[in-house]
Amino acid sequence: MTLRWYSTVIESTDHRTLARWWAQALGWEVMFDTEDEAVLVPPWARELGPSLRFEQVPPGLVFVPVEHGKQGKNRLHLDFAPHTSQDRDAEIERLIALGAQRIDVGQGPAVSWEVLADPDGNEFCVLSSREY
Repeated sequence: MTLRWYSTVIESTDHRTLARWWAQALGWEVMFDTEDEAVLVPPWARELGPSLRFEQVPPGLVFVPVEHGKQGKNRLHLDFAPHTSQDRDAEIERLIALGAQRIDVGQGPAVSWEVLADPDGNEFCVLSSREY
């Protein structure tokens, strides 16, 4: 049996706004948006999804509403990396201009990644540039 990573669920006190922020940050599409959830997928997922094997279909991001705000450090976070053809620092500045913040979770000064938080306080990292 093979499991497919179907989605990552992110709780938010304003799930629709946070979903739109992540759609803009990643260049993904809002697949649907209801009172109960907002779902994002990569733009190529709809086109390629039907031709891929079940376990190859990319996961989406699902945003669900909660009444409580974020408390404490995430126990799970997302890592993103720009391609080597991109300016990593410019990408970090673009995310900050969209509403992300640099944060310190104890990473120290000698790391090769930058820790940011989305507008709802969820931590994520921008890694050094990668070929693949």
